[in-house]
Amino acid sequence: MGMSASGASSGAGRRGRRKAVMAEINVTPMVDVMLVLLIIFMVSAPLLTVGVPLDLPQTQAKSLDQDKNPLTLSVNLKGQVFLNDTEIAVDELVPKLKAITEARGGLDERIFVRGDRKVDYGTVMKVMGRLSQAGFRRVALVTEVEQG
Repeated sequence: MGMSASGASSGAGRRGRRKAVMAEINVTPMVDVMLVLLIIFMVSAPLLTVGVPLDLPQTQAKSLDQDKNPLTLSVNLKGQVFLNDTEIAVDELVPKLKAITEARGGLDERIFVRGDRKVDYGTVMKVMGRLSQAGFRRVALVTEVEQG
């Protein structure tokens, strides 16, 4: 009997008192998600920078200052020519470059030429010859910094 009476009284007391609703926001899960996203973006960002994969030669020259997004010609191992990230035929190279440079500020704009380390020397010189014949005077060759 004593058990039933004490059980009934404690049950009645709990029904009468209610805990206050917690009105605080728990930010710990949000911080955890943000840190995971930060790590994912830090790892994936360097993979998105270069459009055409090349094995560039190495030199000890210093890098050039860049004002805006440069025009880049890339010649890959197969001899394909890319204007920024778009493949282009060598015959169409000069008319497209002239149209782009006229829209951006004339023939004084610098054009960067990137050639794979193992590409045929004649292929890169063919592209540079076309640029020279078209009147482009500011042509720069892109390399990597030499290790060691």
